[in-house]
Amino acid sequence: MADDFQGRGGSPWGTPPGGGGGNGSGRGPRPPDIDEIIRNIQKNINRILPGGSSSGKKPIGLILIILALVWVASGLYRVLPDEQGVVLRFGKYIKTTQPGLNYHIPFPIESVQTPKVTKVNRMDIGFRSERDSGFTSGGVADVPEESLMLTGDENIVNIDFSVFWVIKDAQKFLFKIQDPEGTVKAAAETAMREVIAKSDIQPILTEGRAVIENETQEIIQSILDEYNSGIQITQVQTQKADPPDQVIDAFRDVQAARADMERSKNEAEAYANDVIPRARGEAQKILQAAEAYKKEVVAKAEGEASRFVSIYTEYAKAKDVTQERMYLETMEKVLADIDKVIIDKNSGSGVVPYLPLPELTKKKASN
Repeated sequence: MADDFQGRGGSPWGTPPGGGGGNGSGRGPRPPDIDEIIRNIQKNINRILPGGSSSGKKPIGLILIILALVWVASGLYRVLPDEQGVVLRFGKYIKTTQPGLNYHIPFPIESVQTPKVTKVNRMDIGFRSERDSGFTSGGVADVPEESLMLTGDENIVNIDFSVFWVIKDAQKFLFKIQDPEGTVKAAAETAMREVIAKSDIQPILTEGRAVIENETQEIIQSILDEYNSGIQITQVQTQKADPPDQVIDAFRDVQAARADMERSKNEAEAYANDVIPRARGEAQKILQAAEAYKKEVVAKAEGEASRFVSIYTEYAKAKDVTQERMYLETMEKVLADIDKVIIDKNSGSGVVPYLPLPELTKKKASN
């Protein structure tokens, strides 16, 4: 092989035209022509690219630069006001970006997901709308396996409710739970059954729904927070709470009877509230009249006693005068209410000896 190299000028690259080595002395090895190698590569690439030869084509370096710029620009992305951007690097969470224009390292290094965090999602438990089932009539189909629940007083209630939720942490929502809707549904059904199991049927059907909704919302939220789901429950809304369909007619009769009982009770209380105060007023009036009569009698008795004492004092001083006075006063009292007629037997002629005092009194009263 050395002889072969020697016969070709001693260089593995061959002897250039005109003889001599690459150093101009005609001796020694000649280095490779870099420009020639690049031209050969470009020719081979141009043959592969559509269009044939390299004549009239842009240099490949410019094409590569354009492709690189396009690749770099593909990292720009926009997050809408109702979204959050979740940036992943080779599938691993890196950061969360807020609404606006943002940038990440282009694919395949980094990628971004933009879930809507302000959209209010709804999950129905115990019923399905026919629109969701493919119908357009807008009716509602009951789901007994979800809606029938046992109450604390061992009754069965058929309750339908809806759960409204939003995304509060996009990173947890995307990577901490596999089935968000299924998780919300399972947590909601569990929470509602727990609350119903502690409640009597009467408050569930009447005035206790608000309390049940609040307690259910708190339990659902605690379950989802324990799962690190990144979901916020905004409202639990009861759509229907009735006895089972098989006994609903009888239960409505019981409810009607209970309503009649409450009405009669209210009417009786209203009557009592009207009669009792009046009776108390009459009793108070009688008590006050009796008290006044008592004071009047006592005062009269005290007056009579004082009068008697005063008369006795005067009698002790002048018996005859006092007796005469007492006689006259007594006769005045006795004769006060008797019709009196005075006849003067000693009257002279021409004088009527009769004086009808009652008749004169009546005429005077009529005038």
